[in-house]
Amino acid sequence: MISTDSLLTEEFAGRVAALAMDGIRREYPNKIAHVLAGDGDARPPRELTPVFYGCFDWHSAVHAHWCLVRLMRCFPNAAWVRDARIAMRGNITRDNAAGELRYLAGPDREGFERPYGLAWLLQLCAELREWDDADGRAWLAILGPLEQLAAERFRSWLPKLTHPIRSGEHSQTAFAMGVVLDWCETSSDARLRDVVRETALRFHSGDVDAPLHFEPSGHDFLSPSLAEADLMRRVLPGAEFARWLDGFLPAIPRDGGSGWLPVGVVTDPADGKLAHLHGLNLSRTWMLEGIAAAVPSGDARVPALRGTAAVHRDAALPVVSGEHYAISHWLGSFAVYLLTQRGTADESCDATARVG
Repeated sequence: MISTDSLLTEEFAGRVAALAMDGIRREYPNKIAHVLAGDGDARPPRELTPVFYGCFDWHSAVHAHWCLVRLMRCFPNAAWVRDARIAMRGNITRDNAAGELRYLAGPDREGFERPYGLAWLLQLCAELREWDDADGRAWLAILGPLEQLAAERFRSWLPKLTHPIRSGEHSQTAFAMGVVLDWCETSSDARLRDVVRETALRFHSGDVDAPLHFEPSGHDFLSPSLAEADLMRRVLPGAEFARWLDGFLPAIPRDGGSGWLPVGVVTDPADGKLAHLHGLNLSRTWMLEGIAAAVPSGDARVPALRGTAAVHRDAALPVVSGEHYAISHWLGSFAVYLLTQRGTADESCDATARVG
């Protein structure tokens, strides 16, 4: 069990778990990223990817499974845990995983869900590896071939990539590489760890003056600039990272102000793309907190980093609900990633906000 306290309430966790359980078994509506080689490839999601067929899209199904595991680790005795196990057992079977592997290994699918979805698959496997639980060990073994395929795809792709992908959506490389580095720590994959670190330094060690004034784009759920800094704090030692941050984000105030990074505003939560900005506010929060934790203690930027994180957090957490499937199929996972500090070295189920 991961330690927790009253700041991440069991009631909130139960609401998010219910959304995830609904999503991983809800096949439609569904947006598939599917290369057709012939008429026979026109098949429903449950046949194409029989483990991760729900949640509107593949990557959301993956991180909804991760979300359930994370929450079960935090609240092992909650009433909803039994139903969560049943839902997970129904999806993660040997037959389903074999079908999933056949799909991902098929011709012309080397780029399937790369990098975002594959990074979340490794995150799911990292969570299972850390969980001392019979179901967790069984699910990790079943997903093992998929885990290795995802890792190999990053090993082969990153050295060939000549430029970072600085988008605010699924194609972004910085967020994915940070998640992959975290997986490397749990799996002891030194080979991929070195590939990711070398790639991060090749792409970003000389970056200066990040154009925060160009952020966000209207469909962003990840900040290109903050995600890069959140990656580099995993790669550089604290003092060296602080110096790199001086040049990369010189706009961070040293007076504790939070107005340097306004929150993203969603004008229509039923529009799946516009609603991405809710996720941006959550991901900005965990990135700002990660950056603040990585600089040396006493750094004058820490109050502004933490204060700005709090403003973003408070704007985003109240919208985590089931009102609009455009949001509910994925936003809860982002809230859990934030509130359980999954991306930090000192991760736990200690929440950073009162959400009950």
